[in-house]
Amino acid sequence: MLLYGSHNYTNRYAISFLTDSVSMIVNATLNQSLTASSNLSAVDSSSGSNSCPEGNFWEWLYTFQPIYIMVVCITGLVGNSFVLIVLCLHKSHCTVPDIYLGSLAGADLLLLACLPFWAVNIARRYHWPFGGFLCRYVNSVIYMNLYSSVYLLVMVSIDRYLALVKALGHGRIRTVSCAKINCFFIWMFGLLMSCPAIIFREVTYIQHLNISACLLNHPNIAWKLQMDITLIVIVFLVPVAIISFCTFQILNVLRNNEMQRFKQVRRESKATYLVLVVLLVFIICWMPFQFLRILGIFYEIKLLSGCTWQNVINNGNQIAIFLACTNSCINPILYVLVGKQFRNKAKELYIQSIARRMSSWNFTDSVTTQTTSAKSN
Repeated sequence: MLLYGSHNYTNRYAISFLTDSVSMIVNATLNQSLTASSNLSAVDSSSGSNSCPEGNFWEWLYTFQPIYIMVVCITGLVGNSFVLIVLCLHKSHCTVPDIYLGSLAGADLLLLACLPFWAVNIARRYHWPFGGFLCRYVNSVIYMNLYSSVYLLVMVSIDRYLALVKALGHGRIRTVSCAKINCFFIWMFGLLMSCPAIIFREVTYIQHLNISACLLNHPNIAWKLQMDITLIVIVFLVPVAIISFCTFQILNVLRNNEMQRFKQVRRESKATYLVLVVLLVFIICWMPFQFLRILGIFYEIKLLSGCTWQNVINNGNQIAIFLACTNSCINPILYVLVGKQFRNKAKELYIQSIARRMSSWNFTDSVTTQTTSAKSN
């Protein structure tokens, strides 16, 4: 909550870290909006602290970021819808990687469907016009997307590990049914971990700015720090450790000429290159934001201090969010550019649709011809 009094500056700065990594940037940037809009760069009368001076970065952000978010949203919605259409309508049965990557496309669609709300919110300088229900719902969906996406990628890497490194065993747990069950539990886990957003998100009226902002209001700073640390460990450190181990083992197999003699290894290798690229892009897109989040925790516990660090963390956070947000629309492009099997499925589906259309036209022409012939007789 926003508080004004003897700890005015401290509480204003605390707002900058009330953000969560999946609700984008509302609370982090709200602090900067407060500073710019209410001329808080002057000396705080009650605490004697100086608020950090701001440049034109946030004015630029209010204009550019909503446009960027909408471009990512439209591109991602089209691309991920295309992926799901190909995987669902293709005549062949889905493989285990298809199940996981299809679920990942579904998670990205949920995230992208929520982005327009934040684009409008940012364009309105964080005045939330959609009410309390959507404030909670939109952010909980984004939370669920983050957790689900991360652990779907973990399962993809484990599946590739079992398929290549343990190629002669573990066949019973690499089935489509097991993959579907795993996806179900991952989605339930994501829903469970999104509960804090449902509980603590609320629309709060900021009288000083005359806006109603959608904020994540933790009970106290200790609770918030625990949630931040938990998020970093569960969403980043643990998954990256698992993915790194699996990837290292997979690369060893791909470089091993002896293993390439096995027909199963050669077959599974075709899908593995796409998976490795998807994993690499995910880590690249999200690592800067998680790193800045760690710096934010250090700032809160006073290991870092000063305006330079505050501006580096807050301003850098916005650039990192651009990169992280983009990940949701990159995957469909990777499937087309890197995934040979996916391209083949898309091509076959296109040929099938053309064949059905031609067959429908021929049937219509045949009926028309027979009708005309009958009338002439």
